[in-house]
Amino acid sequence: MLAIFLKTLPFFMLIGLGWAAARTRFFPPEAAAWLTRFVFYFALSAMLFRFAATLEISQIWDPAFAAAYLAGSLLVWGIGLAVARARKLNWSEAAMEAHCCVIGNTGFLGVPMLVALMGDAAAGPVLLVLIVDLVVFSTLITLIITAARQGRMSLAMIWSLLRGLIANPMIVSLLAGLIWSGAGLPLPGPVLEFLTILSAAATPGALFAIGASLAGRRADRPATAIWLSTAKLVLHPASVGIAAILLAVDPFAAGVMIAAAALPVAGNVYMLAQYFGIAVQRVSSAILISTAASVLTIPIVMHLIEKG
Repeated sequence: MLAIFLKTLPFFMLIGLGWAAARTRFFPPEAAAWLTRFVFYFALSAMLFRFAATLEISQIWDPAFAAAYLAGSLLVWGIGLAVARARKLNWSEAAMEAHCCVIGNTGFLGVPMLVALMGDAAAGPVLLVLIVDLVVFSTLITLIITAARQGRMSLAMIWSLLRGLIANPMIVSLLAGLIWSGAGLPLPGPVLEFLTILSAAATPGALFAIGASLAGRRADRPATAIWLSTAKLVLHPASVGIAAILLAVDPFAAGVMIAAAALPVAGNVYMLAQYFGIAVQRVSSAILISTAASVLTIPIVMHLIEKG
């Protein structure tokens, strides 16, 4: 247990460094925004493309894995929605809280950390988790909120949703990598070296950016944030773990799935909440509390995975 904690500690130390730099204003908000932009559009995209392009499609796509992760996540999503509706929240707010319960920081934290901790074999499963999150759940919440506001579905709404997916650099880089892999083309040496150098900036850059983004957050309405954090850090990994057992997912891949589900609430949930103007402070608090708590919960989950 201590050994696992010490393995994960450097990742959270980088987050802490980013938090301290932003908190002391040594790293102002505009600098954090530009760093996040660099990581999102360049370093992380290079990492995702390199992984997708150099893996076989069969190393990424696993129907049992996808079904287990989707089923376990939908169960927790449904619980989050039901709890919110029981508190008399409208459909849009309830959907945003449900989104907090299942969308972890897979891109900025999960991909670099889990590959570093569990080896390159973790890349395929964690990329599939990211694909499901981006395609299924981002689509689901956007449809619910837009339909709740407009009172109906429309072709314009669907087209806007598709444009949003196509414009996401993580989706574009993953799709481009999968196409490259599917074509059976090797990456030329200089291109691979370029991608390796650029993607090396993703881990420290992403973790520092996470910390910097936390510096301006406050834990308002802590009761709700604690519930959402508990759902994300405890219920979500437990639910997908049970689904993985029931669907006989490969044990190593199931471990990666559970570890990915144990990640804290993603920063892009806040961006979505801000864009729609829904539950912004609640989401911000959930990100802060879940990230702080994950310093302890992720090593515990990794320890349980190691024990099998």
